[in-house]
Amino acid sequence: MGGIGKTALALEAAHRACRKGWFPGGALFVDLRGYDDDPVTADQAVLALLDALGVRGPDLPATATGQYDAYRALLGERRGRTLLILDNVSDPRQFLPLLPGTDHHRVLVTSRERPDALPVRRIDLDPLAADDAVVLVTRALLDADERDDRPVREPEALRELAGLCGHLPLALQIAAAMLRRRHPRAIASLVRDIREAADRTVVLDGGPGGTDQYGRSLILRPVLETSYRRLASGQARLLRLLALAPGTETHTSTVAALVGLDGATALSQLEELAATGLVTRVRGADGNAVPRWLVHDLVRAFAAGTVAADPDLREEGEAARERVLRFSVMCASLAYARLRWLPGEPEPELFPDRASALAWLDRERAALVAAVQWAAEDRYAYLSVPLAEFLSEYLEWRRYFDDWLTVAGAARDAAHRTGDRRGESVGWDHLGLALRNLGRTEEAIDAHLRALELSRADGDRDGEAVRWGHLANALARAGRPQEAIEAHLRARALHQAGGHVREEADEWNNLALSLHAVGRTEEAVEAHVRARDLYLAIGDRHGAGIAWNNLARTWEVSGRTAEAVEAYGNALELEREFGDWFGAGRTLNNLARVHAATGDPARARAALLEAADAYARAGAPAEAALCQSDADALT
Repeated sequence: MGGIGKTALALEAAHRACRKGWFPGGALFVDLRGYDDDPVTADQAVLALLDALGVRGPDLPATATGQYDAYRALLGERRGRTLLILDNVSDPRQFLPLLPGTDHHRVLVTSRERPDALPVRRIDLDPLAADDAVVLVTRALLDADERDDRPVREPEALRELAGLCGHLPLALQIAAAMLRRRHPRAIASLVRDIREAADRTVVLDGGPGGTDQYGRSLILRPVLETSYRRLASGQARLLRLLALAPGTETHTSTVAALVGLDGATALSQLEELAATGLVTRVRGADGNAVPRWLVHDLVRAFAAGTVAADPDLREEGEAARERVLRFSVMCASLAYARLRWLPGEPEPELFPDRASALAWLDRERAALVAAVQWAAEDRYAYLSVPLAEFLSEYLEWRRYFDDWLTVAGAARDAAHRTGDRRGESVGWDHLGLALRNLGRTEEAIDAHLRALELSRADGDRDGEAVRWGHLANALARAGRPQEAIEAHLRARALHQAGGHVREEADEWNNLALSLHAVGRTEEAVEAHVRARDLYLAIGDRHGAGIAWNNLARTWEVSGRTAEAVEAYGNALELEREFGDWFGAGRTLNNLARVHAATGDPARARAALLEAADAYARAGAPAEAALCQSDADALT
């Protein structure tokens, strides 16, 4: 893509190579201005090369054929190996006639396009690494004024500025020029201006202009506009729509939904667009290409701005966003169904097992969370609200509670604006669940009460049952067990009346915890057993594992140590089978406590170490560190 530093790299490489003696014949450089309105032709370039080789005036052949012959003859006779740099090529016809015709010399071509039809070695350039981008701006400021201490005083602002520039060398040079002109104003002032702009490319082009040391204009938008104008209509449409996709990386299947094409056609168009350097195929940790695509932040900003400026393109973009939302809701609903699937139920399509559903959600999480936030626009609320609901099981399972807070809040607000009382109730309820998991218990109780009020007003008995149960859990967490018991009883009765066995089992299990908290131990044991048996009856082995753990805890506190150890073992087996590493960590921690209390520190320490490993696998570093610390204390 333009501005990524092709010319600078080529010239720096040429200087270093010549200093090392690799090219005793020197280097020849021609700027072919391939993206200007009037590009340099090969016939024009050969005249410049002949002039550099000393052929001019009466020695210059009169015809183009004679000029090419003279050019190749001179290179053929040249004993010292020469490097020929043909810069800024937009069409192979600009450079093919200029090739020396001998392998004695070397040719370096820079272009925004990939000449895939030619057998040339290609070197793709990526934006700078974050640290290198910071160094570039720092050096640019110090070269102008060695007393400029802003990079030292504002390292975080400088790093954010580099990120807002997409680590693109041209944008970084422009930002450095703007900082030089603004001196002594803070780096943070420029960061704020760029961050608050609807299109950051406009802010960056508000700088002092001028040229860099290679004579290239320090203006960003014309570079992007030139590349965009050269695209075929289908490629231009693809770039515009891709800029509207949620998240930073987009899967091929999502692109297909976005542009309304089948997967094979979308892939073909993406590969064509990638040849222009405006999108990049993502590479995995192993270096291999994966079916995901990345648009540089500044290209995205430019393309999105292009859409926003044209009413027809805006409508095209809104229709595309609606398509991709429908696709996301469909996939998320199937992933949700797979995560909650029990034996005997119909098999959900698309995801053959739980692991594949989780893997898809892991890959798409950032994009899905971003898509839910499109609910801020009423046009998308009817899709964003169910998408938020379908993400709840996953976000709770992976413990992404901050994301859950964002998703639930967006869904709640959208449902309220559009008069969707059920959706608003679900939004409040999920907001309460996220708040409780984040330790904000009183806020969680308020949220669940709002959700309950909406469900009751709407006559939604099933929703009311769920809200009572979640409110009960929040009350228990707040140390209000008697109120929690009453809420659990209400929830259980409603679930029994609706024939919801899984949810009834949940209420028996959670009710038992509150019964135990008020000293009603035998009733708590009976409730845990009832929950366990219900879970097993419907094939919910994960639920049974949780019930076993809670039953073990009750037996442990009651002094029934042997039974507790056996029950913890049963819980651990089921949690490991299900891949519930957070639950396994909790059970192992409980088991360690029993071993320590019964005078077996070696087994306690082993259980704590296993717990630390399980918590780490669950993405719970604080719990893992605590278990590791407790294990170290037993050494």
